[in-house]
Amino acid sequence: MIGTIVNTIAILVGSVVGSYLKKGIKEEYKSALFTAMGFAAVALGVNAIVQNMPNSAYPVLFIASLAIGGLVGTIIDIDAKFQQLVGRFSQSDLSKGLSTAILLFCIGTLSILGPVESALNNNHTYLFTNATLDLVTSLALAATYGIGIAFAAVVLFVWQTSIYISAQYIEPFLTDALMTEVSIVGGILILSSGLSILGIKDSKSLNMLPALLVPVFWFVGLALFT
Repeated sequence: MIGTIVNTIAILVGSVVGSYLKKGIKEEYKSALFTAMGFAAVALGVNAIVQNMPNSAYPVLFIASLAIGGLVGTIIDIDAKFQQLVGRFSQSDLSKGLSTAILLFCIGTLSILGPVESALNNNHTYLFTNATLDLVTSLALAATYGIGIAFAAVVLFVWQTSIYISAQYIEPFLTDALMTEVSIVGGILILSSGLSILGIKDSKSLNMLPALLVPVFWFVGLALFT
């Protein structure tokens, strides 16, 4: 668990330092930060898609995942519930930044494989590397959106702890093929979040979160019935 704890602390520290820097930033500079965060999310999303798409063994799986996941998420209306929750504590655009932070921190190879490697082999390298990246990212996001970004640390802790506890059961399913498909869908969600920050298209990316589960069910089904 030490890797997850370090990762969580890194986000908290980055959020605190970033929110402190935010206090002295003029509105025009804050606007520039919003734009920078939007483009950064777009770039990270596109990079994940471009890197993983050529390695996909099921080229249409991500399309089915987005369609099915988006429909389920819209029926549940995850985005609206999240907006209401965040709205209780902030009247700013925190929800956009926070949803982007959660996607960036949780949906990635290091954040998923890290707890498994930590639990099974006592190797925390993945999570320490992830902590370094998340420290910088949380600092930049908090400088833009404020201390509320720290809530993403709670989500990350619950996420990685769940993976850590169930590592011995899920490890056989975490193949390179599965991580490729999840990374493609995750990249699209991060790209969608970036477009929302830039004001280009509010795609309600949180409503598409269930899309991440479709590749998991697909590969579990293949493992069980083939």
